Amino acid sequence: MSSAAPRTTGQDHLWSVDEHLEDILATVRPLEPIELQLLDAQGCVLVDDVTVPVSMPPFDNSSMDGYAVRVADVAGASEEFPAVLDVVGDVAAGQADLLHVGPGQAARIMTGAPLPPGAEAVVPVEWTDGGLGEGPVSGMNARSLAPEGASGHVHVFRPAEARAHVRAKGSDVKAGDRALEAGTVLGPPQIALLATIGRGTVRVRPRPRVVVMSTGSELVQPGEELAGGQIYDSNSFALTAAARDAGAIAYRVGAVADDAETLRSTIEDQLVRADLMVTTGGVSVGAYDVVKEALSYVGDEDEAGSGIDFRKLAMQPGKPQGFGSIGPDHTPLLALPGNPVSSYVSFELFARPAIRTLMGLEDVHRPRTTATLTADKALTSPKGRRQFLRGTYADGAVSPVGGAGSHLVAALAHADALIVVPEDVESVEPGTEVEVVLLG
Repeated sequence: MSSAAPRTTGQDHLWSVDEHLEDILATVRPLEPIELQLLDAQGCVLVDDVTVPVSMPPFDNSSMDGYAVRVADVAGASEEFPAVLDVVGDVAAGQADLLHVGPGQAARIMTGAPLPPGAEAVVPVEWTDGGLGEGPVSGMNARSLAPEGASGHVHVFRPAEARAHVRAKGSDVKAGDRALEAGTVLGPPQIALLATIGRGTVRVRPRPRVVVMSTGSELVQPGEELAGGQIYDSNSFALTAAARDAGAIAYRVGAVADDAETLRSTIEDQLVRADLMVTTGGVSVGAYDVVKEALSYVGDEDEAGSGIDFRKLAMQPGKPQGFGSIGPDHTPLLALPGNPVSSYVSFELFARPAIRTLMGLEDVHRPRTTATLTADKALTSPKGRRQFLRGTYADGAVSPVGGAGSHLVAALAHADALIVVPEDVESVEPGTEVEVVLLG
């Protein structure tokens, strides 16, 4: 077993929130780019600009089911005096050999089919008798049921302007245009655009793999029976969901008992599938807070920079924190506190930006704004600590939800914002403008 000791900066040093975050973001680096198939690239960040190789659509095509016509042949057409045209055949989507539409002629055309030579516009089938010799129709009969519809005559009851119901070549994107910029997160519309311009693969930074692990002998998996002194493990579920929400591929490891050797071996086993590890619990000063003990021996003493630094932060909740790298690949690890609200707030402030950095995004933080505090009484905050209170935000106002306790999960479930009280502020009166971190 290797024995790299935790990195220490002095037990009495109180880190600020900003110092701790800066240390994390200075250490974490974006993942190396890889080439992926389109669907595998969903949620990933594009590495290079993508240009359009061929204009789309690559030809003029119909936006309606109807008839391709010459403008002069339908000028002045009405239900009383329809234009009567010879139907020279069908033009279907995907058809390569096109008919020619001459004077007094029309071609029955389907949506997406190329505009045939000679035609200048498309009249929707609803403007015609569909070749049936009666009044306006609501649609076409299937060709297999009525093949005669591709010949004979059609009555057109309305005129059409030039290019009516025609999608022009290059009207979506033109060859040489920049389709997507580097740094774009690939969602369904972006995947559709890449497929539209013929890209089968794309170069991206992969979604980071995040392993989430909770610690504590008192923890029981949801669905099991509670014994005396036990509680359900909520942290690993909350943080795994939060990691996925941030864009990661997240793996949840069941709660590990308060045994340093078991925790140590579990962490080492999980390193193979982790770009980032997040533990919750066991980082305070209790006799059974074993994360410190376990992480003292995870890593490689010959690897410069390996080891975890456990520190105290000038924040509430979330004072005890740990950060460093472990293993031969220097996998970054964030050791978060065990109280549910402390762990979630810590994740939002530190782990989420780390995940977004691994993805290669430039904007890695939750959006922030200012809002007017709406409350029954002044909010109090410990001197010298940056406090993050749960709140609900709407229309430029924010209201606190629940108390300051770091175990109040029910209040957290109703919050969509964090109210930030600076280190030098001990009381915030209702009506005061406060900084707000938006979680939704």
